[in-house]
Amino acid sequence: MKNVVFISPNFPTNYWQFCRELKNNGMNVLGIGDAPYDELTNELKGSLNEYYKVSSLENTDEVYRAIAFFIFKYGRIDWLESNNEYWLERDARFRTDFNIQSGFQVSDISRIKYKSKMKEYYKKAGIPVARYHMVNTIQGCRTFIKKVGYPVVAKPDNGVGASDTHKIENEEDLQKFFDTKLPDVPYIMEEFVYGAVNSYDAIIDSNGEPMFETGNVSPVSIMDIVNNADNSVYYIVKELPEDTRAAGRAAVKSFGVKSRFIHFEFFRLQRDQEGLGKKGDIMALEVNMRPCGGFTPDMINFAHSTNVYKIWADMIAFDRSTMPVGKHTFCAFAGRRDGKNFVMSHEDIMEKYGDKMVMVDRIPDALSGAMGNQMYLRLCDSEEELNKFYADVLECR
Repeated sequence: MKNVVFISPNFPTNYWQFCRELKNNGMNVLGIGDAPYDELTNELKGSLNEYYKVSSLENTDEVYRAIAFFIFKYGRIDWLESNNEYWLERDARFRTDFNIQSGFQVSDISRIKYKSKMKEYYKKAGIPVARYHMVNTIQGCRTFIKKVGYPVVAKPDNGVGASDTHKIENEEDLQKFFDTKLPDVPYIMEEFVYGAVNSYDAIIDSNGEPMFETGNVSPVSIMDIVNNADNSVYYIVKELPEDTRAAGRAAVKSFGVKSRFIHFEFFRLQRDQEGLGKKGDIMALEVNMRPCGGFTPDMINFAHSTNVYKIWADMIAFDRSTMPVGKHTFCAFAGRRDGKNFVMSHEDIMEKYGDKMVMVDRIPDALSGAMGNQMYLRLCDSEEELNKFYADVLECR
């Protein structure tokens, strides 16, 4: 029986399903979290063989002791995972310290967490990348901007999501960025790309081959959603475009991905851009060595009539899966921001679209910055139906 340590099994709230499928596959599932055991859902309790509560998951020493306790009680740990971008670097540290060979080690972190390092591996895969400059002095940034032109984007080189991301459109914005940026944080500045984010989402086996593939499209950038407190819109594609599939597979090989659930982000250019490509071309954005955030795994399941939680657990247990993939359709996410004067009320939405609504819920505060406050997930058979749904649900007076 394999021992699997799963960190933060209660958050995001849908991640207990990873634990359920691991246990169903005969794994010994050992959870570490900072929520009291009594506050865990019955579904999660039933999906764990044991749970170790720490006062805070931020306390590395406590989590370290929890892993050591599990090793003392159960023996060697075969897998350690959180499937969470926030803990990715620390997960690697624990694997290295405890000699857990399955998964990224400390030596792998630079290429999978630092945006500047990712570019090298995208280039090796033959995928264009935006020009960039590591932020040093304001004059150095002015020299870079003189070469690429405004606007530019500045963000932490090792950042999570779109947090602390700045669109700089003129000299005044540049000065404001330098006045307010965090001290001692390395920032990367990139030329602005006019494109919509298209992702490659896949579960990769131990040989670096895809067991399952799909993707999503974000018509509105996460940067704009976060910075402008806007509504959130994205959808799982009905069929993965072949150019996205080819780019995703090439990047998997270049980055040396094995035995992981991944979310690789690309831009699909909305206009010709010199050095990057023609309108409609795919180019690199960044890699995320974990599932797409929030409720996206559920959206993938709805869109493809499957269960990616099980496929992932099958990858760990058997390195293959017989989980069927059924009918394909679009799964739309509409995240409404509190405080906006929407034309349609919640009741109006449910009356008009309730027949194909697959999930309706409040979004946890920790995810609301990028995803809004109230979510609606709906299946759509066509892009026309998809666009009509977004127009209705998000229209404001």
